[in-house]
Amino acid sequence: MKRVLIFGNAYQQGDIDRVCALLEHLRQQQLHVAVESDYLHYLSRQGRVVDLPSFGTEQVPEADLALSLGGDGTFLTTAMWVSRQGMPILGINVGHLGYLTAGRLDADSEVIDAVLKGNYRIEERTMLQVDSDAVEIAHPWALNEIAILRHDTSSMLDMETRLRSHSLTTYRGDGLIVSTPTGSTAYNMSVGGPIVEPTAACLVLSPISPHSLTMRPLVVRDDSVITVRTHTRATHYEVSIDGEVALCPTGSTLTIKRAPYCARVVQLMDNNFGSTLRQKLLWGTDQR
Repeated sequence: MKRVLIFGNAYQQGDIDRVCALLEHLRQQQLHVAVESDYLHYLSRQGRVVDLPSFGTEQVPEADLALSLGGDGTFLTTAMWVSRQGMPILGINVGHLGYLTAGRLDADSEVIDAVLKGNYRIEERTMLQVDSDAVEIAHPWALNEIAILRHDTSSMLDMETRLRSHSLTTYRGDGLIVSTPTGSTAYNMSVGGPIVEPTAACLVLSPISPHSLTMRPLVVRDDSVITVRTHTRATHYEVSIDGEVALCPTGSTLTIKRAPYCARVVQLMDNNFGSTLRQKLLWGTDQR
């Protein structure tokens, strides 16, 4: 490993001293380290002089590792910028839950040192791509989910849904989530969708506040092409792509499918699906 790119989040800044200590530790390992320009400017505004080169997200350079310093939102943004290059992503949590991250910033340099020693594996995670027949979506790729939502109205959405070119149903309610296995523990879980092992080859369709109680979450193959034509009394509805929102006119159609590449997520060798659920979701913990 020779080149490392740093992505960060000014809104979940954590301990700036520890961030700078981590950057210095990487440099001492004789690595070529570069920092995303907005994050480097943020560190400078905090009075930190970081003598490292920067790069812009419009042209991300090649590297052996992308290091995401933040929470899950930072990780998702990092995945959007680097996954097309096949670059592995290591998440260091400086936020709250940090479900996607491999370790915390307050764990000194243990996680980084483990990765530098080769004590890690890479999990390939399904990503989604969404296209609209009415508008151009600037960043159409998602690691967690594509969500169809109401916009500035309390009116119900009618979402005519087709699965692999065949009619599935018309979901009526507040919205519809199409989730990857990685995203099953995000928005999908909050509306009652199932938790899915992150490397499983499937997608999950979960209605949001459905008009009919028989409309339940549905698990389908990850090679499925899902088309949704949405009607509402409002002029537009929202499409949330890992939190990035685009507006689409009523009556337009979205096509959602597996992206042509995966996110490559770095996991420590002793991390596993069960331990992640116990640690992040407090399974088996007495919360009384």
